[in-house]
Amino acid sequence: MKVTEHIANGKGKTQFSFEILPPLKGQNIQSIFDSIDPLMEFKPPFIDVTYHREEYVYKEMENGLLQKKVVKKRPGTVGICAAIQNKYQVDAIPHILCGGFTKEDTENFLIDLDFLGIDNVMALRGDAVKTETYFTPEKEGHRYANELVQQIDALNKGEYLDEEIMNQAQTDFCIGVAGYPEKHMEAPNMESDLHFLKKKLKNGAEYIVTQMFFDNNKYFEFVEKCRSAGITAPIIPGLKPISTKKQLNLIPQRFNADLPEALIKEVLKCETNEQVKEVGIEWCVEQSKELIKEKVPFLHYYSMGKSDNIKAIARQLF
Repeated sequence: MKVTEHIANGKGKTQFSFEILPPLKGQNIQSIFDSIDPLMEFKPPFIDVTYHREEYVYKEMENGLLQKKVVKKRPGTVGICAAIQNKYQVDAIPHILCGGFTKEDTENFLIDLDFLGIDNVMALRGDAVKTETYFTPEKEGHRYANELVQQIDALNKGEYLDEEIMNQAQTDFCIGVAGYPEKHMEAPNMESDLHFLKKKLKNGAEYIVTQMFFDNNKYFEFVEKCRSAGITAPIIPGLKPISTKKQLNLIPQRFNADLPEALIKEVLKCETNEQVKEVGIEWCVEQSKELIKEKVPFLHYYSMGKSDNIKAIARQLF
């Protein structure tokens, strides 16, 4: 079922969803199930599965030349989504990236998803890899998420890269995209960021999931700006409970998200990360309660492979 249909079926009631990371290479699918099982009591209509692109290392050979070697740290998202849908009978939503994909790779990826009966995809540009200063697309790939959305939408219309294909089957993906309440870190300003968000929606996206935020006013202001800009798509808030002191520095740097002073002060009072986790849970619960009052369609939690704090939050809300 499409995310937009889940929202319609909710009839104004806020629903629960979450995002997981693929397991590290060497771990089996049980590690995924172990993180999902504790959260199924809250009846998530869908589960997002992130995609980690390949990374490269350069190994010096005996002749002094460098050999480029592909390092893939996590198993494929497609297989994980298939396993989730088969075991739990809920929609699994794979992330599909510009980074690391040619247009041909993207088309083949989408065909596989369609064969598996996956109805939704989250279209993202993706981050630069460690060896890049700035994001660099593949030679025959997409530079921006709006271009990726356009290709997915084209396949929904039966338009393949090979125009000579006869009797093209149409896919029917519901396309989600990211929104940034505090703007994307590479955007020069919020107006520019909203311009490109509108472009993604114009090209076929149907719903938005936000980057994590810790001040609900950031989300409310973002929604207001979107509506003023003519964006009518559902905007699902993305939330993450802070769990370690290290995240006070990591989150602003990696996700361009400000942490409220009141939250920082409470975290700094903590002597252990277990205490930090409790502070993070309490803060996220209060965020969630306020968002539920505003009748957001979903509360979407970034689990980062850990489910215990998400379960503690959901128990107080759903």
